[in-house]
Order: sequence, then C-alpha cells, then structure tokens
Amino acid sequence: MGVDYYKVLGVDRNASDDDLKKAYRKLAMKWHPDKNPNNKKDAESKFKTISEAYDVLSDQQKRAIYDQYGEEGLKGQVPPPGHGGFSGMHHDGGSSSFRFNPRNPEDIFSEFFGFSSPFGGMGGAHGGGGPFQRSMFGEDILSHLRGGAGNGVGEGSPSMPPRKGAMIERTLPCSLEDLFKGTTKKMKISRDVTDGTGRPTTVEEILAIEIKPGWKKGTKITFPEKGNQQRGVIPSDLVFIIDEKPHAVFKRDGNDLVVTQKISLAEALTGYTAQISTLDGRSLTIPINSVISPTYEEVVKGEGMPIPKEPTKKGNLRVKFDIKFPARLTSDQKKGIKQLLTS
Repeated sequence: MGVDYYKVLGVDRNASDDDLKKAYRKLAMKWHPDKNPNNKKDAESKFKTISEAYDVLSDQQKRAIYDQYGEEGLKGQVPPPGHGGFSGMHHDGGSSSFRFNPRNPEDIFSEFFGFSSPFGGMGGAHGGGGPFQRSMFGEDILSHLRGGAGNGVGEGSPSMPPRKGAMIERTLPCSLEDLFKGTTKKMKISRDVTDGTGRPTTVEEILAIEIKPGWKKGTKITFPEKGNQQRGVIPSDLVFIIDEKPHAVFKRDGNDLVVTQKISLAEALTGYTAQISTLDGRSLTIPINSVISPTYEEVVKGEGMPIPKEPTKKGNLRVKFDIKFPARLTSDQKKGIKQLLTS
C-alpha cells in the first residue's frame, strides 16, 4: 500500500473529519519547518507527508480510492472507479487513468489555519529558495510555537481574517466603434466552487460587461470574487482591462479622432472637399478652401470620441493630409507654375 496515511496522522480507519482536523492541527504545528530550525530537512519531509495524508483523507473521493487501492490507486497505477477529485487526466491507448497531484503543503496549512498571509506579511506563499524558507507565522502564532499561551489556534483565529486570492486580470479587446457607441459584451467563464456538501464542482457563468461610450484603453471592470473557491481563501476578483483594436481609418488621440486624407498637390493648392464616414455611420462633407500645407490640420469641433464624464460632449475630429507631390515636371509645367505663383 505504500505510505499508510492513517498511521501518519495517528488515527484509525474510521476517523471522522473532526478526528482528522485535530490530528493534522497537532502534527502540522509540531513538525512545521519553522519550528524545527535545527532539524529542518527532516521536518520538511515529515510536514509534507502529514499534509499529503490530510489532503487525501479529508476528501471523501480521494479517501475512497485510497481505501480500496492504496497509494498506487491515487497515482493512477490501478484504474480507480470514477474520477472525482483528481486534478490530472491522461489517455493511454484509449483507456483512462487518473493521477493524484499532491497539493502544496504551505497552501494546505494556510487554508486550514485561515491566515491572511501565511508568511506574516513577508511575501507570497511561493517565495524563492526552499518551500519553507521564510516564516509562515504572525506574532500571535509564534508565541504558541514557542510554548506560550493560546490554544485557540486553528479554531477559527478571529483576529486573522482569511486571505484573498490574487487578482485575475484579462484583456478585453474592443473596436473603436464599440468604444464610440458603447456596447455590452458577454463573456463565458468557468470556475471551481464548492457545492452544498463541500465537494468541488465546476460552474459556467455568463458575465455581461457594459462598455460605456468614450472609455479608453486601460479602463478596468471588476467582478468581485469571481475566481475559484478554496477552503479558507476568499475568491479572487476578476478584472477585465479594455484594449483598443487598431482601426483602418481613424486613430485616437485622447478624446480626439485623427484621420489622414491622401490628396494631390493640385488639390492642396486649389481646394479640396473631404468626405468622411463617421464611426456611427454618418457621412461628413468637409470643404477646405485654405491652401493645404504638409502640416495643415482641419479641425471639426464635436466630431471626436464621447467624453465619459460628460456624455453630451465629444472631442474633435482632426483631418490631416498626405500630399502627393509629382515625381517630375516638364519645362513647360515649371514655366507655367512659376508664372502662376509669381503673378
């Protein structure tokens, strides 16, 4: 059978959830590497085995597989009946087997005791170096480890609120038309939750994201606590970040829209009428009677992007010009142009 998880925790095969919790609480506090600085290597090994034993026996489905097939069944060497609670699946020649992936001992510990930060505010749960290199305990827990008072550890720790999962960020690409007119985008998400019996299950949900007219790249929309559920951890917030897709005609500059028209030198000198289709499907006719130089810009007030904080107002439309100069002129053309421009 390999490792006897019941012996590891010192419980019998009929142990209840409360029995398992009491055994784990006592052994995890005793063998945590931070409490055994002079015997750290041995402590890390025992702490890992204790955590793995608790992880298996506290999960009804994993425990059923272990009771029937032992450690080999968990590792997929014996095909288990059903596959609930197993995180990895592979196919080999058409038959399925399931592999038990032991969880990180630190995660089990922090979820069990409900610490807001397993490292006492010193960083994330997976810091550099070894897996237990930095202290996992706040000051009130240190006194317990050193033999001080406080037998309430692990009974809920009212002064230590549960930690919250790290924020999940996703990019939400939007067309310039979406950001001009506003729209609602629907996103399907899948997440792990626990059902009424405490078993993990996957649910799908449709999130409606309302895009307001004039929103800019980098705008964030937060859906609180839409991440996966885990024991002792508040689910993560899901955050969508607006990104702007390139547009074939317009470029955005703050609240302004910029469009470039290609014109000939003759049009630049004699007058030009720009015909522009707006992002909401209207046609603009913009007559330009000024001489158009390469740096000239025609500004049309109020035809830019909506201003989110002032929905009735818009930025400007700025029309720029790409003037095509002739590759060469005949001597007669040069003479004629010179006469016209100097007269």
